Amino acid sequence: MATKRRRRSPKRLLRFLFFLIIIFLGAFFLSGGSAIFSAHTWQNAGGFLPRPTQSVPANEMGDDVQQHPGFSDRLSRIIFLKRAVNSRVNKQDPHYVKLGDIPDSMQQAIVAVEDKRFYAHHGFDFEGIMRATLVNLQSGQIEEGASTITQQLVKNLFLSHEQSFGRKAEEFVLALDMEWCYSKDEILEMYLNTIYYGSNYYGIGQASEGYFGKRPRELQLPESAMLAGLPNAPSLYSPYVDFMMAKKRQFIVLDAMVNCGYIDKTMAEDAKIKPIYLAH
Repeated sequence: MATKRRRRSPKRLLRFLFFLIIIFLGAFFLSGGSAIFSAHTWQNAGGFLPRPTQSVPANEMGDDVQQHPGFSDRLSRIIFLKRAVNSRVNKQDPHYVKLGDIPDSMQQAIVAVEDKRFYAHHGFDFEGIMRATLVNLQSGQIEEGASTITQQLVKNLFLSHEQSFGRKAEEFVLALDMEWCYSKDEILEMYLNTIYYGSNYYGIGQASEGYFGKRPRELQLPESAMLAGLPNAPSLYSPYVDFMMAKKRQFIVLDAMVNCGYIDKTMAEDAKIKPIYLAH
């Protein structure tokens, strides 16, 4: 009597195939194949796509002209972030300033007052979120924010002012992506060149010339501290709008620099009393 062949069940066949895939992926990664998933590889691949239309950063667009990309455009922006950034940041603009031409005092001032853990986090500062929440609960009002410099940069470049879960989720993903694709120095450079400083000045180049008639490399500590205080509320703190409010904000920035260890108390007090000369 002939013996019937046993047929393999579909489940056993799927398990076998899954096992083969795991072995293949393991060998792939061990042989260096993981490079295909690196940010560098994907960003280079984005160079083969059609060049996106050059435009100004989102924070320079009015709410009525801001674009609202579809899902595919948003996904493309995440996967090919450098391509998207290059369409919003024009490094050939005469007002664009390289980080090496921005004095340490300006870099330190903006980090101290906007995101003192900038060099420690990876786009989102969970410790800062908890601290800000506690401060705001104790005061009963919003006194301290928790947005990092990286978050503010992606908002400036791409996002609207809409307060929705979808927009916050996109901000979170783009901030992580930004930290993956760019160094801290590159992020800080782009931030300083795209942030709004009030009085219709976007970027450190325009602000330095517009307020003090100087190139950014010529800024002194008192001027750097005043400029670093403006992005928090540019229409309120602009020295052309209210010089005394700008000075009060400058004091806060200088004290933050002391707390971060960038300067000592003597330097801060000297900077507070040093005269500020506006361009006009």
